[in-house]
Amino acid sequence: MTSVQGSYAGARVDDGVRQRVLVVDDEIHIAEALTTSLRHVGYDARAAHDGRAALEGAREWSPDLLLLDVMLPDMTGYDVCRELVMSGHDAGVIFLSARDEVGDRIRGFGVGADDYVTKPFSLEEVVARVRAVLLRRERGRTAEPQGAVLRYQDLELDDEKHLVTRAGSPVDLSPTEYTLLRFLLANPERVMSKEQILDHVWHYDFNGSGNVVETFVSTLRKKLDTTGPRLIQTVRGFGYVLRADSR
Repeated sequence: MTSVQGSYAGARVDDGVRQRVLVVDDEIHIAEALTTSLRHVGYDARAAHDGRAALEGAREWSPDLLLLDVMLPDMTGYDVCRELVMSGHDAGVIFLSARDEVGDRIRGFGVGADDYVTKPFSLEEVVARVRAVLLRRERGRTAEPQGAVLRYQDLELDDEKHLVTRAGSPVDLSPTEYTLLRFLLANPERVMSKEQILDHVWHYDFNGSGNVVETFVSTLRKKLDTTGPRLIQTVRGFGYVLRADSR
């Protein structure tokens, strides 16, 4: 089965600034299909075909986002993402992979990715996810600090300091993990559906997969539960709730 389904003829982005997207995939036809679709809707898109070229392109071109294949000829996409983070590069990252195991997604988000798309994929979905990640990151950069301190049990989120602590100990979260936790803290003991979380955290305007929510909840739990009992509960068939017990 081909890894790319269909062609994309959707609406153009309406931003005045052409945001840059670096497509990294060693399969030439996939890279060309993605760059063509992204250019069609108004992004400035370029392609690279291995990890070293991706790192060089990130340094020289400063893309706003990378579409990054996990399996590259010279190094993994995870390694590329890790090197970008360590070098202080602030680009968003969406992984592309034929592997859809929960462990693979958790590993991707663990090294700093914003999203994870499995092959085969439709061009429409990838473009929608690019829009969503760039929009979320832009809102995060331009939003005024709300100054709120949200608390539940021994968990605290300070918006002004952009600091999360549990039982007084700092918890290091990625921007997406922070946004997800803030949403749950703003709605304590209310069951939030996967659709509500996708809409608020990822800003998806299509029928996005709930897998990304499950994966981020899993990684967030691992970070929060090291200093206390589980606070994010699964309500089977409905969604998730911030609650001190599993009722």
